[in-house]
Amino acid sequence: MRVDEGEVRGVLGPNGAGKTTMMRILTTQLRPTSGEAWVLGYHVVREASRVRRHIGYVPQEFSVWSDLTGYENLRIYAKLYGIPGDRRERVVWNMLDFMDLREAAGRLVKTYSGGMIRRLELAAALMVSPSVLFLDEPTIGLDPRARELVWSKILEYVKEYNATVVFNTHYMDEAERYANKVTVINRGAVVAEGTPEELVKLVGESSVARICIDSGVEKAVQLLSRVPGVVLLSSKNPLVVRLDDAERGMVQVMKVLVEGGVSVEQVSLRNPTLEDVFIKLTGKTFEEAEAESFRAVSAARRAIRKGG
Repeated sequence: MRVDEGEVRGVLGPNGAGKTTMMRILTTQLRPTSGEAWVLGYHVVREASRVRRHIGYVPQEFSVWSDLTGYENLRIYAKLYGIPGDRRERVVWNMLDFMDLREAAGRLVKTYSGGMIRRLELAAALMVSPSVLFLDEPTIGLDPRARELVWSKILEYVKEYNATVVFNTHYMDEAERYANKVTVINRGAVVAEGTPEELVKLVGESSVARICIDSGVEKAVQLLSRVPGVVLLSSKNPLVVRLDDAERGMVQVMKVLVEGGVSVEQVSLRNPTLEDVFIKLTGKTFEEAEAESFRAVSAARRAIRKGG
């Protein structure tokens, strides 16, 4: 995988595909058992200290202290990063302002919302003005408004500093909306790479149908799983299926459901999206992928709160 300077690269893959492992290698936290990796021309093993001078990293797990204030967290990070004493105060307040956290600076982090915590973690990662920013599931578990605000700050930084961003995500809309290019990995290997538009072409000329069921969702899932040329993408209501042939496929789908006694409220067709590419390449529905990731991150954060 090669990422160009100033690029925003999204990395997709099911849980266990190797996304976090790859990111920990690139941020010098893990030594690779094989292969080579460089960041800004620096080898991640032989020149790890140089790599660390130029990168920022926000992990899945909480990286701030909940029993300290936002201001106190950034003061600690400023010292850890080696920011000179005469500059620390200015850098801390500049970051609090940049992330719209000045008014909350004196509050304990345990009183922050999830979006505020993520912005505080970003503030810590950006204090050294990194050339490359690594983000591991940066908005997992946040509501849409909080996700939007976090991304607005990331993109503002990218625009101002021509920074490079590599981010893991299970939110397909984030990859489609914010990534210049997307890499899909599965079982430790890159299985596809390109712009969102290029990847969508991998699905071919198929269409995607959204089917609202009045009742009998489980029965509908069983019936559709046996229809040739129909791939179930989402088993929740409304059902989402990919059709190799839109016209014939839709006729078959409706026939099977009606004959099976399933009441259909509404049907709509759309063109394929990055979510459909994800299913084709990994065999996982996007619901499964998001749920697995959310459970893993939530478990890690609970452990951290308990001191684990």
